[in-house]
Amino acid sequence: MRPLTLILAGLAVAGAAKIGLALMEEPRSASVIPAETEQTAFVSAASAATSTEPAPAPKPVAAEPLQCDAPEDLLASIQQERALLEAQKDRNAQHEAELDLASETLALEQQRLADLKTELEGLLAKVEAAHTSDVDRLVALYQNMKPKDAAAIMNDLDIEVSVMVLGTMNERDAAPILAALNPVRARAISQIILERSKLPGDQRLDDIRL
Repeated sequence: MRPLTLILAGLAVAGAAKIGLALMEEPRSASVIPAETEQTAFVSAASAATSTEPAPAPKPVAAEPLQCDAPEDLLASIQQERALLEAQKDRNAQHEAELDLASETLALEQQRLADLKTELEGLLAKVEAAHTSDVDRLVALYQNMKPKDAAAIMNDLDIEVSVMVLGTMNERDAAPILAALNPVRARAISQIILERSKLPGDQRLDDIRL
């Protein structure tokens, strides 16, 4: 068996040598593959081989810890906010106190004015009553005089007093006194009494001659 093996091996070597010579005789451009083409084919084959392999699972990324202020800064911020709230509360309380004081002062002033008005009205009522009483007494005195004597006094009396007395008298007692007065003064008194019955805006007292 050994010589047969050697014979077969020799035939195989001879055949390989013939094939190699034949290949060497062919043009180089047709038989030789560029090195770059072989490398590209090799890389493509390697990529195809690796593409069939499953991609490795992504590694879990650890979550970044949340950034927060330091406890000291947070406490300082809370204390500052609390101080601002307390200051605002104090200002509001002071403002309310000022409003209460102003309201109380206004109420006291209104009460004082009301009391003063009541007192003034009382005084005016007394003055009016006294004035009315005096006027009535004066009217009674002139009524008891003779018309000629009363007219003689009224000719030299203040015009306002004469108007007040004659305007208060009844017509029967005032007419004889008015007739005995100086004609100019009688006309002036008559005109004043007439104008006094009108509204203040309608009164015309500038052209009265005394």
